[in-house]
Amino acid sequence: MESETQSDASFDDISRYQAILFESIGAEQAGNVPLPEIISTTDVRQEANARSEDIFQCYDTLHKILQRHEATIQRRWLKKNRRQRVEVLNNAWPSMAGVHRPDFAALRRESEAQVAQGTKLLDSFMWPYINQEDLSTNNALPLLLNARGLHSPSHFAAADLQAMQLGIKSNAIVPIFLDKHIIILNGFVENDRKYGELICWSGNPTASMWMEKKKQFLAGDGLLILKAQARLLSFLVKCCRQILHDHPEASLTSDSVPILPDPQFNPNIETTGFESLRTMAAEAPYRVPAQLDLDGIASLLAARTSAAEDHLWALREDPGYFTTTILDYKEHRLEIIKDLNGRDHPVLGRHRHNIFWARILGTVVIESYLCVELFAELSHQARALVSLQKRYAGDICPSRDLPEKLLEALLRFHHYLTQAVKGPLGVLRVSAVASPPLRRHFVRKPPADRDSPKVLVVAKLGKKGAVETELMWLLHMLWEKGDASFFDEMPLFVDELERMIESERGAQELITSYLSKVIGDISIISQCLNQLALYQPWARTWESDLEERQEKLKQEYEERTEPWVQMHLALKDLFPQTIDANEAIRLGDPTGNKIVYPIGKRRNKKNVEDLRQSERRLDAFWVEIDKAMAAKVSRFRGTAVQALLDSEWRILQRTGEWEEPENQHQQSQSTLHTHYEPIPSVYSNTHPGGSSEDISQPQKIKVKTRGTPRPLSTQALDVEALQQEDDRSDVQPTFSVDARAYNVFQTLFFDPAVTTTPGEVPWSHFLHAMSAAGFTAMKLYGSVWQFQPTNLNVERSIQFHEPHPRGKLPFTTARRYGRRLNRAYGWEGKMFVPINK
Repeated sequence: MESETQSDASFDDISRYQAILFESIGAEQAGNVPLPEIISTTDVRQEANARSEDIFQCYDTLHKILQRHEATIQRRWLKKNRRQRVEVLNNAWPSMAGVHRPDFAALRRESEAQVAQGTKLLDSFMWPYINQEDLSTNNALPLLLNARGLHSPSHFAAADLQAMQLGIKSNAIVPIFLDKHIIILNGFVENDRKYGELICWSGNPTASMWMEKKKQFLAGDGLLILKAQARLLSFLVKCCRQILHDHPEASLTSDSVPILPDPQFNPNIETTGFESLRTMAAEAPYRVPAQLDLDGIASLLAARTSAAEDHLWALREDPGYFTTTILDYKEHRLEIIKDLNGRDHPVLGRHRHNIFWARILGTVVIESYLCVELFAELSHQARALVSLQKRYAGDICPSRDLPEKLLEALLRFHHYLTQAVKGPLGVLRVSAVASPPLRRHFVRKPPADRDSPKVLVVAKLGKKGAVETELMWLLHMLWEKGDASFFDEMPLFVDELERMIESERGAQELITSYLSKVIGDISIISQCLNQLALYQPWARTWESDLEERQEKLKQEYEERTEPWVQMHLALKDLFPQTIDANEAIRLGDPTGNKIVYPIGKRRNKKNVEDLRQSERRLDAFWVEIDKAMAAKVSRFRGTAVQALLDSEWRILQRTGEWEEPENQHQQSQSTLHTHYEPIPSVYSNTHPGGSSEDISQPQKIKVKTRGTPRPLSTQALDVEALQQEDDRSDVQPTFSVDARAYNVFQTLFFDPAVTTTPGEVPWSHFLHAMSAAGFTAMKLYGSVWQFQPTNLNVERSIQFHEPHPRGKLPFTTARRYGRRLNRAYGWEGKMFVPINK
């Protein structure tokens, strides 16, 4: 007691000093951090001890109830209708928020001034997962009971603080201040009355280290966690008592009632029958905090890398895909927006359109190159982390620091992720504003210099619909707050954006297919960051660990990405923003039907010539790109793009020459033949700093389009032999599938020798076909789906984009998906046969 009295005797002096300190940094001034409440050591310890005791008692009660009655609780909950469930929830938690993530609604509802004076919606910020919309579903409450009642409160300490981050960052929640003290919450395996102990770290090296490394919690944060857990556990006990209302109170926890085995939950499958990352994210607050899944991260990034490679390859191989991509980018450029006077941007004028197309072509090419580089690098680091985690598995313990090599690799990965997400966030900022459904809400300022690439856009005055307002707010929060302090919150905004797009048809119609892909990339990186945040208790220490290594990581990143910078500069020089078009701009300009690619039509002489002419034009365009890269990117060798372009198995499919069929029977029965061309070997004959003139042209392998193929040249046989060798070394199975799946694969691997062109493929049919072929499907974010092989002799996952907003794959898209499956797994149409044949 004497020491406590001495502590209180100096409290006035300490609090006066702290108040002066807070005033000096501008606390409680407009737009600044509110002044935290300053409480004495005695009061903090009393509150911590009281809440710790409440937690101990409630957890013990809940644990015993679930050991004996969990199965009964689950059965009864499933039998209740929504009205009955909401009644149980409101009785246990009066005035419970009604909507999912009520903290988002509260953030929009209250102004900064109102929050500074004290929010009236504190519950929404402290317990955002406590709401009627989520808890009245079949799974949420049973999951929450199971997690909180069968795992000690220590498991949830970091997660409970993380759940309040939106409230803390917005100053709706302001932790109390007590200097030189921490509260012990991490590291308790069982329910323990020492949970929540207040310790002074002054003169205590161990406690001081815990504070600096955030291995334990500051007094203010610790009290918030204890408060949150005490009320939550009390709520769950009340819910159990209501659901088991006909059981005598004593029988709920009596030792005379036998302890039963834990009931099993049904797997998390949506109405489509496939897993959804969005649904998993929605249920995460009600489960035990997940552990870091490095294998899942590696699989996710490997599949995204493959998609980036296929995108770049399709841009080089498929004139139709190239044109569609270019025109899609055009529709999301700020120059498309009318100015304050209702006029077009100067670069859209007749004599200046070359400047516009130079900007678009340069953006498409550099984004396709950098996307391959970025995700290949992230994928490489993720695989290295998997290896390191396995190597040090025996040394990883929550009570010890991570092995240094593993820690450095994790911090490096985190640094690269935070740098990587800035790209798609910047693209979102521009493309969302300019997208066809949203551009009507914005207006462009006339440029002072008509040749300037800077485009200034402002929002129009006027009312928006509720859906538009909420959607624009979420998008704005993502692109405006995409800085280091926002990365912890970013997964919350991504989850909320995805939930809105999925649940609100009006929101779906406002998101174009292009925007959906951009959001998909943001969500993939966000998911990786979220996974790292799950690596507790070490994730809490990374802020200080990163600060110590910031300069080293920054220098390493700059050195590693130097070739990427060179690529960007080379393409900037190749696409000058001048009135006169150079060869690259002339070849890439898709206007005026310069690229006609009737790939979906039955072959005839005219169609074949159109196909071949478009392919020649596209090849010539990429030769210009390759020349620029070889001449100006001194460190191109060793990049992911160079490895892709030099891959022996990456061979361009090109349309063969047309030859008139000898008879009508041959015309109807003959098989389409193509020829294959390796890309120009620009890089294999040059060295860093070498000349771009030493470029070998592609060796064409000509095969007749109709009738009997012509003999191949000796050099051509080398490529054909390579293909035959691949066929022998990778014997493909035959898939017996039902009629619906068979029709899908016939469209994916369409033979243009037939008389009719197939129609669209419903996305649900595509999912069914991939499942029939041995894949499990998971909906990620945006339009991205990931397909994981299960009973196939392959390990590589693959990602496809769901068509948006109609839900059907056009034939041209289905054909590209077929090509991707061919490159990834060697699949062909003849491998799929109907079950009844």
